[in-house]
Amino acid sequence: MARSDATLKRLLALHPKIIDLSLDRMERVLAALGNPERDLPPVIHVAGTNGKGSTIANIRACMEAAGKTVHVYTSPHLVRFHERIYLGAPGGGAFISEEALADLLEECETANGKDPITFFEITTAAALLAFSRAPVDYCLLEVGLGGRLDATNVIASPTLTVITPVDIDHQQYLGETIEEIAGEKAGILKQGITGIIGPQREAARQVIEDKAARLRAPLQIAGQDFQAYEENGRLVFQDENGLLDLSLPRLAGRFQIENAATAIAALRALNDTRIDDDAIERGISQTSWPARLQRLEHGGLSRHLPDGFELWLDGGHNASAGRAIAASMADLEERAPKPLVLICGMLNTKAPEHFLSAFSGLAKTIITLAIPGEENAIPADELAVAAASAGFSSLTATGIEDALRSARETTLEPARVLICGSLYLAGHVLALETDEEKSGPSGASR
Repeated sequence: MARSDATLKRLLALHPKIIDLSLDRMERVLAALGNPERDLPPVIHVAGTNGKGSTIANIRACMEAAGKTVHVYTSPHLVRFHERIYLGAPGGGAFISEEALADLLEECETANGKDPITFFEITTAAALLAFSRAPVDYCLLEVGLGGRLDATNVIASPTLTVITPVDIDHQQYLGETIEEIAGEKAGILKQGITGIIGPQREAARQVIEDKAARLRAPLQIAGQDFQAYEENGRLVFQDENGLLDLSLPRLAGRFQIENAATAIAALRALNDTRIDDDAIERGISQTSWPARLQRLEHGGLSRHLPDGFELWLDGGHNASAGRAIAASMADLEERAPKPLVLICGMLNTKAPEHFLSAFSGLAKTIITLAIPGEENAIPADELAVAAASAGFSSLTATGIEDALRSARETTLEPARVLICGSLYLAGHVLALETDEEKSGPSGASR
């Protein structure tokens, strides 16, 4: 076991018996570490239900295309915990090394002592400590859960805040209604600091606008202050500063137009002259973000399917993500018709019927499995019942390879196979695809 994994395992034992979203534990451990959150490069803080990771990936790619150095904190990881902490450097950064991560975690463990703290809180503290010690141009922080009481919301004066689309998710922590959830996400807005607001349902947008008005935080809102659309195979972005004619995002899916637009609006709001139109063009067209409508073509898993089959992967897991993924699958179907087969695994904190219903009329068969190694996974047979009740033909599988064998047998013609339903399933798939061992706790607990 790697030294960092051993420390993470010990830290899990400190997890409070009852999770209460609060900044108290975070503020205590940061004080013991010398308040590294006060020594960060200019911070862009990003919240939202869907699209946070892709938006951050676009911002980072554009900044690096402009020659900027950027730290990035995201969660959860897919294969290795180290993916959560990206350290910027001239010419392009890299995920934190094993030695550096192990040292940081042990330092945070010592500072915290035996006091209760969540896995996400202590690892966020480690990331902030790492970022405070390496000067770069910008720091991108992704909210883990909600916003108002999230462990990342200890930054008093970010340079910019960003809220991507808000929808129903994590109701046990954030509230049952879109208004309640939007209120938690809007908790990252700060007095007088500009907020970039991605496409929103009206109820969510109104809550965000009301909070911004109380804080006198200027907003730039998608559909009002900026917009983007595809035209003649190009991405057209427009705001009060003019129009950009850009290459389409490298990331697949029509919803990536929206994520790219939010990223571009954030970059333009910085008024950093080095991040010019050329850097934005190069960045958007080169952005990489695994498990977001990612086509798997050259790894170990694609070899389980015959010629002509396509294998796709997406970690989306809530109703709005299901609608976005289904819309992109419909676009692919229109351009190159093939039967669609879903391989689905989900956590028991999610509502499978809401996610799967988006694929009605697109997919006929859903193959279900329990996410390997996840104690909170929905059992395959229970997920199959949910799929059947939603009107799909359903089969169960014991694992990914078994599911791919079943996918081969469900159709007499080449099919499009989509593995979906959970980022934790996506991480397992990518580990198999690259023959890497998945390391570190998943961090599902906050």
